[in-house]
Amino acid sequence: MKLEITNPATGETITKINQDNETSLSLKFNNLKEGQLDWKEKTLEQRIAILTKFKGLLEINIENLAQILTSEVGKPLQQSKNEINGGIARITWICNNAEKYLADEYMSEQDGMGEKIVYEPLGVVCNISAWNYPYLVGINVIVPTLLSGNSILYKPSEYSSLTGLEIQKLLLEAGVPSNVFEIAIGDGNIGSALLEMDFDGYFFTGSYKTGQFIYQKVAPKMVPCQIELGGKDPLYVTDDIEDIKNIAIGTADGAFYNNGQSCCSVERIYIQEKNYDKYVKHFVEEVKSWKSGLPTDDGVYLAALTRSAQIEVLENQIKDALAKGAKINCGGKRVDKPGNYFEATVLTNVTNDMLVMQEESFGPIIGIMKVATDEEAIQLMNDTTYGLTAAVYSKSQKRAENILSKINSGTSYWNCCDRVSPALPWSGRKNSGFGSTLSHIGIRAFTKPKAYHLRGDWRK
Repeated sequence: MKLEITNPATGETITKINQDNETSLSLKFNNLKEGQLDWKEKTLEQRIAILTKFKGLLEINIENLAQILTSEVGKPLQQSKNEINGGIARITWICNNAEKYLADEYMSEQDGMGEKIVYEPLGVVCNISAWNYPYLVGINVIVPTLLSGNSILYKPSEYSSLTGLEIQKLLLEAGVPSNVFEIAIGDGNIGSALLEMDFDGYFFTGSYKTGQFIYQKVAPKMVPCQIELGGKDPLYVTDDIEDIKNIAIGTADGAFYNNGQSCCSVERIYIQEKNYDKYVKHFVEEVKSWKSGLPTDDGVYLAALTRSAQIEVLENQIKDALAKGAKINCGGKRVDKPGNYFEATVLTNVTNDMLVMQEESFGPIIGIMKVATDEEAIQLMNDTTYGLTAAVYSKSQKRAENILSKINSGTSYWNCCDRVSPALPWSGRKNSGFGSTLSHIGIRAFTKPKAYHLRGDWRK
């Protein structure tokens, strides 16, 4: 059976590729079980060298890789290059820190008793990944998984399968054995089939609904299951901010970069009433200045949405908002041309009971709401089922951190937004998931710690 790959910017079919089935998945799983036994015996230094070579291959092939990524997900070509470069930076940090955080950790030595922690690989890992940043979310799992001595079956989204195949190609070229990294191609049915198999760990990035389904299916297996889901990320601008124009410009980018198809993109904006009118003015001016069009055209900031089904979600959110009194300041409708295009939309006069302020949009739409006090902003920012990121803009770090300390989110931003650092853990709360990738926590997430109590001359 073939999987059809469509260009979301034109609606044209790019190619058709073979999908997996239960038989092929079983063969790949058994292959990975065998391969992991040899892979874990390689030294960490050897594994680091291979993943470093993979990083170099990404650098050499970035132009072609970006073209393929743009063709199947619709993001502007420069943003595809930015993503790959971001992935390269993450590989660098992870490889540079792997030895520090994967080496045996000696805890104490007293009265002839030594204590240490050894970080052993999980075994064969299943990674069901996302389409919006396939290099970034893929690297978050693939690189530390392999460095830790695991083998991995990687299922890219059906919307980024060509990119997934390129990742596999370069990993094998770098020296990862074919029985240590396998790829599963297909739609949600293939993902469901993976849940029936006996993997030693599951790592998923995607929507809350799918994540909840996966967690429920995997729970009886009693193996690690990490779930990274979406967000309804709030941003608050206090009354002590003076440079409203530049903040409006920067936070507009935080809301609309990659067409708003980011789990950490700004999805709700709260502005203290003193700065509200000025902020909205500059925000709308910035959004209207962006060039939209084919993702391969020079200077395009807004291109095609990856999934056509998301357009209906955006239309429903706008319809609901208008019925409840919201105002459209710009945008508001699908672009009438081939491909999945939707106008950048800014809504004001919004209230927190509107869908656009409660349900993940994952598209080029934002609601901006006026608030009177920090206390009101805190209450509204916490009024969500999600808990991924939250941002506060203020001259005072103390004030911002006081506000952020009261927000139930995995990541906090002061005077910035929509960013991820490989040195810091990426984790969610509530419907944004649980577990962490990145940082030393993310490196160790793909291991199982073993405690050693050693009596005698144990240092020899």
